[in-house]
Amino acid sequence: GVISAVGSGVTKVKVGDRVVLPFCIACGKCEWCNRGEFTGCAHTNDSNFNVQLTGQSHAAVYGYGEMLGGVPGSQAEYVRVPFADVNCFPVPAEIPDAKAVLMADVLPTAMHAVCMGEVQQGDTVAIWGLGPIGLLAARWCQIKGARKVIGIDSVLERLKLAQTALHIDVIDRDNLLSGESVPAAVLRLVPKGVDCAIEAAGFRFSTTKKHKVERALGMETDTADLLNECLMATRKFGRVSIIADYVGTCNHFAIGTVMMKHLTLRSGQCPVQRYLGKVVEHLQNGDMDPSFILTDNITLKQVPDFYERLYNKQEGSIKVVIKVCDH
Repeated sequence: GVISAVGSGVTKVKVGDRVVLPFCIACGKCEWCNRGEFTGCAHTNDSNFNVQLTGQSHAAVYGYGEMLGGVPGSQAEYVRVPFADVNCFPVPAEIPDAKAVLMADVLPTAMHAVCMGEVQQGDTVAIWGLGPIGLLAARWCQIKGARKVIGIDSVLERLKLAQTALHIDVIDRDNLLSGESVPAAVLRLVPKGVDCAIEAAGFRFSTTKKHKVERALGMETDTADLLNECLMATRKFGRVSIIADYVGTCNHFAIGTVMMKHLTLRSGQCPVQRYLGKVVEHLQNGDMDPSFILTDNITLKQVPDFYERLYNKQEGSIKVVIKVCDH
C-alpha cells in the first residue's frame, strides 16, 4: 500500500512511500527483535490467553484474533501500522504490486520453511501441502540447489501447477497405489527417506478416522496425521520443518520416531522482517518469480466468497490478489 499519514515518531518512511507490511508486528527494540526473532517480539501482544497457552507471548499478528494481539486485519482500505519504522518495508519501484504483496507473508514464510529445514545443494525434499506456501517453498528449494523436490496434495489444480510450473515430482494422496501410504509413496521415490520434510498443510487436515473423531469430540485441537507422515518419510538424522499452523494439542504424535530416527524438528511463524532483504534480491535478479501462484484478482466485496472457495479448495483458486482501492 501507499502511506497516507505518519506519526511524529516515524523517521524511516514518509507519506507517499509504497510499502509492504509484514503480517507480524514487531517493536524493533526488544531482545527478540534485536536477534531477528521478530515473531517473538515482547512488546506488541499483551494477550493473557496466548501466555496461558504457550507460556510466553507471540508477536501480534494482523487479524489473528485476541490470542495474537487483537489487532484488526490488514485486508482493508486503511491500516494503522504500529512501530512503522520496523513494520513498513519500502518496495523497490521495479517490483509490481502483485509480487510485492506476496512479500507480506507467503514469500518470506516459504523461505523460512526452507531455512528451518536447512535445505542445501543436493538435498531431497518432500513438501506436504501445495498451497501458496508449499509451492513457493518448492521453488526456494530449487534455488537452494535441491536435487529432488516432491510435492504432496490431493487437489488436482495444485498438483498440475507444481508439475507444469516447477517440474517437480508430485504425489496425489487420493490416488495412491493399492495399499500404499503417503510415506511409502515418498520412500518409493527416495528409498532411504528424504533429507528434509516440510509440513505446509496444518492442524485442520485429519486423514485418519481416529483424528477426525477426536477433533470432532474436542479431545484434541490439532491432528498429528500429517506430522507423523513427515516423520516416517524422512531419513535417519533428517530434518522436519513445520511451517503450517498448529495452535493447541494433538494426540498420538509419534515422538518415539523422532527419537529413534535422530530427527530434528523446527517450527514457527515466519519473522518476516528478517527475510525481506533477501526476498527482494531474488525478485530483482529473477531467480524467484511468484506470479505462477496467482489465480484470481478480486475486489474487497468478493473476499468472503473467496475465503469459502479457498478453504474448500474450489474452482482452481490458489492465491488471490485483493484490490481494496483505486490507487
